[in-house]
Amino acid sequence: MPILSLIIIASLFVSAISFVGGFVLTEKRSQSSQIISSLVSFAAGVMLTAALLDVFPEALEKAGITVTTPVFLGVLSFFFLERFLLWFHHHHEPHGVKPTSLLVIIGDGLHNFIDGVAIASSFLVSPAIGFTTTLAITAHEIPQEIADFSLLLAGGMKKSTALLYNFLSGLTALIGAVAAFFYFERFSGAIGTVLGFTAGMFLYIACSDLIPEMHKDFAKQRRWQQTLPFIAGVSIMWILTLVLHE
Repeated sequence: MPILSLIIIASLFVSAISFVGGFVLTEKRSQSSQIISSLVSFAAGVMLTAALLDVFPEALEKAGITVTTPVFLGVLSFFFLERFLLWFHHHHEPHGVKPTSLLVIIGDGLHNFIDGVAIASSFLVSPAIGFTTTLAITAHEIPQEIADFSLLLAGGMKKSTALLYNFLSGLTALIGAVAAFFYFERFSGAIGTVLGFTAGMFLYIACSDLIPEMHKDFAKQRRWQQTLPFIAGVSIMWILTLVLHE
């Protein structure tokens, strides 16, 4: 299958994750909380492993020692995006913060656009790294889209309208992926830099967002409920990385 087709399929799959929020939030509140907690833990393990065992080594091979700069910029950029664009990644409650629906949609759209660029750059290196990158993004997108959906509902949107806007903002992943594909076709030397930025993005999300969320929600009776999905995320991604790169 042509690489562009794989990129489009992966991007559309990530975009479709936007519908998950409506499904999960129809469950009872206690059940939704448990599901989201497990998803956050799983996503943390997947993203941390993907960053350090898959994406970063590929970036290092492509860009050499200079890849440390785009990794640093990836971490730094995501800090400022969250700090100044009100990009919310709360996975349970808004915690008293009520951003406007427009800001939620803009932030989610920008995030998904960057995800699309990461997917395209990864597939252009190899289908294997493209697959693992897509899996890592998907693992994080699920709890994030649930959070965005809940914030839109808290802002007064009807469920059907919130689902529509969530999906439309998700489609920016496809726009970012296709735009990146044609850009990298002409400037292939930039792929290593973008992979380094992606590794930094994954590290920031895992270490600054997902893992702290696990600790914040920690309770003695939930410690294995959170730890086992984290271990599963690490193990699955580690095995996939070994198998797909052989």
